[in-house]
Amino acid sequence: MPSLEEVLNAFHDKSLYIDIKSNNFEEGVQLARILSALPKQQQDLLTVGGGDKPIDAVRQHLPQMRVISKSIIENCVLRYAAVGWSGYVPVACRHIELLLPDQVAPWLWGWPNRFLDRMEANDTRVVLEKGNGTEEFSSGFDSPEDLKRLPPGYTGGIWTNRIDQVAPVFHHH
Repeated sequence: MPSLEEVLNAFHDKSLYIDIKSNNFEEGVQLARILSALPKQQQDLLTVGGGDKPIDAVRQHLPQMRVISKSIIENCVLRYAAVGWSGYVPVACRHIELLLPDQVAPWLWGWPNRFLDRMEANDTRVVLEKGNGTEEFSSGFDSPEDLKRLPPGYTGGIWTNRIDQVAPVFHHH
């Protein structure tokens, strides 16, 4: 298996999602140390996700890094639910990756198009997952049938565990 450094070197010009599979603060510190050595252009292509503790560590060391954790998502959604009607995008929703369950997203102000435009204007990537957000693990759009749940003309990202099943659908359009 290649090291993180080997992957980052091989795909230096690609958007990557790095998932810290623990809730260990020190692992976030170690990852931030590695990522801080990368050029800013490459850092801008990365998103780091994981438990609240390591993501807090990454944010402390690399405040400009795009991050995602359960508490970041909850903080953004709750604050946006309160003020989104006004068009204001809370600081908690800026420059993050926002994993949204497809059964929750329609309750957010301006969903889908106005919401997606607002998030894009605030440098936030929206990724839709299947479900209501109570599942232990992210549930993906894993079949062509699942994709029918997407709003018409949806332009955000989707979470999938079966790219082999869903990618061909997008190549036929």
